[in-house]
Amino acid sequence: MSALKNIDPNNVPSHIAIIMDGNGRWAIEQGKERIFGHQNGAQAVRNAIEAANTVGVKYLTLYAFSTENWNRNNDEVETLIFLIANSVRNELEDFMKNNVKLITIGNLKAMPCYCQEEFKIVIEKTKNNSGLTLIIALNYSSRWEIGEAVKIIAEQILENKLELNDINEYAVSSFLSTSSIPDPDILIRTGKEYRLSNFLLWQISYSELFFLSIMWPEFSKENLWQIIYDFQLRERRFGMTSDQY
Repeated sequence: MSALKNIDPNNVPSHIAIIMDGNGRWAIEQGKERIFGHQNGAQAVRNAIEAANTVGVKYLTLYAFSTENWNRNNDEVETLIFLIANSVRNELEDFMKNNVKLITIGNLKAMPCYCQEEFKIVIEKTKNNSGLTLIIALNYSSRWEIGEAVKIIAEQILENKLELNDINEYAVSSFLSTSSIPDPDILIRTGKEYRLSNFLLWQISYSELFFLSIMWPEFSKENLWQIIYDFQLRERRFGMTSDQY
């Protein structure tokens, strides 16, 4: 029986974030080049989007390319960026059909011009869609994001637009690239790894974490629905006791 039938529609997580890990290792296990895994990961992205949309998730963030990924082999980096840019353009028709809105977080300006243009086109075309908001973390890292927020705060103080005593966790959050997005309820990582890899470190303070042994190309709709169902069985206390919450 599908976990979809067990999901409580009144307790669907608002925001799910995913570290899509294991493409290269999955390809090697198939006796293929690493890029084969990145190519096959595109279907897993569709599975995640469709599964989230089906149950009414409002935000889905996918970690597509980190600032650390520049350290990989040049050929893999160039091919990966090309695949990301090409995929987002190819998905435009489905985004429009399914009412999906696309936005990005990260330093998009540092990406190749053709990649920037592809994303700008799709972002513009989908800006009025009101269903699932798909957030692609592109050339992103949490330390980079927090560093950029600190720069903005420092500038605001120097320009007398912000007082030192005004700085608190809510103020910091307002200067992050996710300021208009609720913090993730769920963080998923595929690929048999148990680390956060510099992803949304500020925002996942109270996220429920799920680490999967499957590689990203193996990720299915059922995987996401099962996680949502398991999430609904957890007690989220946010620092309080069970009696208080």
